[in-house]
Amino acid sequence: MTPDFSLLQLLLIALLFVWTGFVRTGLGFGGAALGLPPLLFIHNDPVFWLPIIATHLLFFSGLTLRTRLHNVDWRYLWQSSWFIVLPALVGVLGLVTLPTLWLNIFIYGVALFYGFIWFINYSIKSNSPWVDKFWLVLGGYVAGTSLTGAPLMVAVFMRNVAKERLRDTLFVLWFVLVSIKMTTFVALSIELNLPMAFALIPIAAIGHVAGLKAHQAITQNDLLFKRWVGAGLVVVSLLGLGNQMM
Repeated sequence: MTPDFSLLQLLLIALLFVWTGFVRTGLGFGGAALGLPPLLFIHNDPVFWLPIIATHLLFFSGLTLRTRLHNVDWRYLWQSSWFIVLPALVGVLGLVTLPTLWLNIFIYGVALFYGFIWFINYSIKSNSPWVDKFWLVLGGYVAGTSLTGAPLMVAVFMRNVAKERLRDTLFVLWFVLVSIKMTTFVALSIELNLPMAFALIPIAAIGHVAGLKAHQAITQNDLLFKRWVGAGLVVVSLLGLGNQMM
């Protein structure tokens, strides 16, 4: 059941979905990681927001990929999927069984980690195939639990996929992971909140188009963009964790 949001809350929701659309196409990842933590201030239940975010990701990634499938690195996508899909399934089970408080602390904790490493301009790196596999497994689990595992997996994909093919390859991966999550939601009769998801698509499209136009500029100023975003994410995450502890 959709909560009875106030006019101010609806305006904030609209702005946050413009933001998630912008990040998703501007960076090629991170829409959920940067959008879900502030959304939880409006309604403190990730299971309410995740089907909406997932619906948008399916719609917009499908829209982008319909003419870009030739630019996907299918070989590496197939190799990496062996280490991502099973942990993602385990993560989805955690999402639907763990208490809301635990999920929120987990989401804010992951967001705080991202925000901190982005703010100090630290990049997750690996020179070992075994460490790569660890980040893929961990990223798959986090993605299954909260759709916020992208930055962990991107660190590995950046080393193994050509820069010009990275975003399209990641979009296919997100499409697969979100399809798994949505299928699980349907199987467990979890409300998908489709009316609200569809109503927000035109609003998120504003951010989607802006992100497509800004993608080149963002990738050229990646560290500066992430530093500012990281600072905001640290503040939001600390406030969110404090709110959960009260």
